[in-house]
Amino acid sequence: MTWIERTAYPQFKRLTSARVLHVFFTPSPEEVAWAERRTGSLESRFALVLALKCFQKMARFPAPDEIPEVVIDHVRRCLELPEDVWPDHGASRSAKAHRKLVRQRQGVKYDAGRARAIAAAAIRKAAQAKNNPADLINVAIEELLRLRLELLGYTTLEDLATSIRAEVNATFFATILQRMGEAGRARMEGLLVVGPDGKSTFNRLKKPAQRATWSRFREQVRWLDQVDALGDTDAWLEGIAPSKIADFAGEADAQDADTLSRYDPVKQVALLACLTHTARMRARDDLAEMLCKRMASHVKRAKAELEEIRARQRATSERLIGTYRQVLERLDPGSETSAAGHEAVERAGGFAAQPADIEEVAAFHGDAHELLVYRFFKKDRPALFELAGKLRLKATSSDDSVPAALAHAREHSPKRRDFIPLPPSVEEDEPESGIAFASGNWRRAVTGRSPERGRASGRRLPGQRRPGHRRRRGADPQTPPR
Repeated sequence: MTWIERTAYPQFKRLTSARVLHVFFTPSPEEVAWAERRTGSLESRFALVLALKCFQKMARFPAPDEIPEVVIDHVRRCLELPEDVWPDHGASRSAKAHRKLVRQRQGVKYDAGRARAIAAAAIRKAAQAKNNPADLINVAIEELLRLRLELLGYTTLEDLATSIRAEVNATFFATILQRMGEAGRARMEGLLVVGPDGKSTFNRLKKPAQRATWSRFREQVRWLDQVDALGDTDAWLEGIAPSKIADFAGEADAQDADTLSRYDPVKQVALLACLTHTARMRARDDLAEMLCKRMASHVKRAKAELEEIRARQRATSERLIGTYRQVLERLDPGSETSAAGHEAVERAGGFAAQPADIEEVAAFHGDAHELLVYRFFKKDRPALFELAGKLRLKATSSDDSVPAALAHAREHSPKRRDFIPLPPSVEEDEPESGIAFASGNWRRAVTGRSPERGRASGRRLPGQRRPGHRRRRGADPQTPPR
């Protein structure tokens, strides 16, 4: 049974505030005059005005014992009636006539058969995506109000929601059972079998996910393989609203193996299929969280490394500045070089060492921590590629360049060469449009090119060979590094 308090069905509250009385139950002079013209006694006038105000607030005629005394007293004071006057429609024919007058004034029709059919159709449509009876009742109420029909009784709406939901769910359960076949059904029923350790796979499916740490990566991958082996739940549940799947899985999760084993076999198997589906999604979510956390950790360590490099390079920068100040001071503008300039360079380490120092300082002069990520990522590279293969990533917009670039990287992941081609370009006139989603620093870190000039930079990237080193046969110097 669904509590009426959980629905939008209009009813009187236990405590009625003065504001509610003033706003909703105070009759206007025109309404009072309207009632006077249609009644012949104070009691019937009182009853007609009270029925009008209650119907305006609730879209239905409440039972006499349902109306709070505070509302009755408020309407009596507004009509300036003695305290001994109580609302009374009189004969049953008069009460029926008063209700008809109120409906005509409010522009509402009374047709119980039509209202029941409309409510049933609205509930049946909503039950395709909603499972909570209170939500289904609210949908029926909204539809009846929209069509200006008097509301049905609450028990009528509740019975409709309960019976129709059961019919719709039974159809879903039968469809799931048919799709999974005998083999899938056997695997679902096997989830309830208790093993030698006194536990069942059903209990493992219900177990909350552990913290998504990198140390549990292998264990999480094995668990994902196990739940995937239970069956293709995506095919079993195709066309069923995610909200319904979540509700069915929640019902299964709330039971223990013994209780669920006493369910109707069709419903039992369908609920287990939904629970398995949510377990598969949760396992992938945990892997995705591991991926995000691990990459965030690499970026954080790269930024910390950059700060350490900057601290170490302060002395190098000061030495370079001092050296070339001396060179500028001692070089003869009228000649190409001078002995004093040569001496200054030699004291700083020599002409061979100075370009290397300058290149090192220039490489990390800006906020380019992306260049350092690779050294931390390298040891996790096989595991991360394996993880990317387990996850089915989809673009959140029409731009699918990120999944395309990932697929391109996975395609070339087994290769052991320094350079691979860029992902296919989206626009022919922009050769780097395949990685246009990345920032300038990331594009420079991946391709070794300056994003502003579009040419190869002279410095050596992490993992790139030193200038003059013999390249392996087949490597293309024009293609970017991995």
